[in-house]
Amino acid sequence: MAAPALADTPTAAPGPRRRPRRPDARRRDHLVGWLLVAPAVAYFLVFLLYPALSALYYSFTDWDLRTPARWVGLANYADLLFDDVKYPHFWKSVRVTLQYTLIAVPLTLVTALVQALLVNAVRRGSNAFRLLLFLPVVTAEAAVGAIWRWLYDPRYGLVNSVLELFGIPGQNWLNTPELVVPALAFVSAWQCGISMIIYLAGLKGIPTAIIEAATIDGAGPLQRLRRVVMPMLRPTTFYLAVTGVIAALQVFGLVYVIFSGAGRSVTGGPEQAGLTYVLHLYLFAFRYDAMGAACAMSFVLLVLIVIVTALQFRFVRQEAA
Repeated sequence: MAAPALADTPTAAPGPRRRPRRPDARRRDHLVGWLLVAPAVAYFLVFLLYPALSALYYSFTDWDLRTPARWVGLANYADLLFDDVKYPHFWKSVRVTLQYTLIAVPLTLVTALVQALLVNAVRRGSNAFRLLLFLPVVTAEAAVGAIWRWLYDPRYGLVNSVLELFGIPGQNWLNTPELVVPALAFVSAWQCGISMIIYLAGLKGIPTAIIEAATIDGAGPLQRLRRVVMPMLRPTTFYLAVTGVIAALQVFGLVYVIFSGAGRSVTGGPEQAGLTYVLHLYLFAFRYDAMGAACAMSFVLLVLIVIVTALQFRFVRQEAA
């Protein structure tokens, strides 16, 4: 008896074979890739890396921008930290900057969160509100400083006029040492548009099912905010806190504009109450002809930012609940 013929099993049609790329084609791809990234690499090398390395070198020198730099080693760093006669306002600028950071960053985060919650609750016209709240961010710092210098005017300023409507006496905001830093922090909170947009994106990312479940369980608006929204926004808050602290430690433009108008001397206001660290650095670099000391100050600030950021990563909870 003849064996049954085996059924033909269908076989997949062989696909086209890939030919290995020739070495000249691979070299051409590499060349195209390098040409595409060349502008970014050139920008980094010329405008970031070279100035940073130059500043590091000049921080060990005595240089006034006109005569050749003279090597002094660690003398600039030692004088900044320990010589109160040569640099009498160095530690004051550090204290002012830390005080500004401690006030401005929480105030900015709270203002941004409130704005994001209000915009998120609006059903119609939310884009117009986003635009209006974001305008202070894109406004030039010179214009912002000039506007707020007028708003804080003790006689004609709008801030005092509003306070007087509620029976609160007006204040001389920019000429009272105790009020200078809070006044600057309030301007920073007014410019919270970027933080507001990021918070708004975080709110959009919270699943509606979680909010609905909390509502069904009887949670009110404040309970939902405290128990659901804020824990879900913890990564967003951590990111904004880190970037906000870094930006606050480097505040310069607003302080410079506010305290340089109307023939004022740029010293940070009365009793140097607004003498922030970067403003102090600027004065040494371009007013006191001490570029070497200014470069040393920049690297002291770098170390301070690294330490503060590391502490935030170490002790602040980052993940969502």
